[in-house]
Amino acid sequence: MLKHYILPDGTLDSQRIWKSEILYTGMNGRHVERFYVSPAESYIFKPLTNDGQKGKERWVYEHLLPSFPPIYPKLLDKSDSDAPDTSWMIFEDLGILHHVYDEELALKVIPHIVWWHGQPTEALQQVPLKGPKPPIGDITADVAAKQTEVETALLSVGVPELTVRSLFELLERQPFTEATVLCHGDLHLGNYTRTKERLVVLDWEHVHLNSRLWDLYHLIDMSHPLFPKRMTPSSRNRLLDAYIGQALQTGTVLHPYDFKQEYYLFAAVFSIWMLLLIRSDLERGEGVWPQEALAAQLRETLDSLTQCAEELFYNNESKVVQ
Repeated sequence: MLKHYILPDGTLDSQRIWKSEILYTGMNGRHVERFYVSPAESYIFKPLTNDGQKGKERWVYEHLLPSFPPIYPKLLDKSDSDAPDTSWMIFEDLGILHHVYDEELALKVIPHIVWWHGQPTEALQQVPLKGPKPPIGDITADVAAKQTEVETALLSVGVPELTVRSLFELLERQPFTEATVLCHGDLHLGNYTRTKERLVVLDWEHVHLNSRLWDLYHLIDMSHPLFPKRMTPSSRNRLLDAYIGQALQTGTVLHPYDFKQEYYLFAAVFSIWMLLLIRSDLERGEGVWPQEALAAQLRETLDSLTQCAEELFYNNESKVVQ
């Protein structure tokens, strides 16, 4: 039991530990920390970092992850209270983790995604229906409602007018598949890695039911200010092909052309929505992330948008609307 290292107020007891170091700060200002009880023994202390996620990660560890392959950090102890200010969890320390994009590693994540996407949803009625961001239907509606703002923003960064117009026309006539699967919910580059021993997927508090494209977008095209990557059309297509092939091995048939076309549209509209958020953060000039990191994230998101739009309209038989 590791509870005696935690004070009643839900913080580390500096009198009992050897030392600690902050790994990152959550949206509510609380710190995830590596703490040492001796020079050779360390653990990860994670308080509730987003008040809106109260109790969710604990629930996932108790009810979902025990049936998963060992791809997640072991939970070693947790608070008796689930009150936001005093809720915490202690995990095994996996050591210094590196989050640099590696296609080979991303390809190794794909079979695990297919596996959890294949879990029967009838047995998952307690899994939340909503994730950390609005569902794609709401994102699409928001982008459509801001069409003038979106067009101005995209034209100002060099997206061709014909591409912009064609995207809106396609969104009007092509709804997204409504079927839902079990999703990790926040599978960006900072939430998976490899240790010396194994592949590890982190931060399971955003698990919910959603489109299978949700996890794929986060793995492939979701940008993050702290974990930059450069996605290419060839890498994107290899990852999508790997998912389609792995799904087929489990009995799920996905028509490659249709599935990819829906992904490209999903990624394009999600990237537009992200562009608006990032531009807003940059214009305010305040927030959690440094301005230079947000600017890099903006460029990365724009790259994803333009690449997916090119796949939709220029690189196959679905030619741009004239």
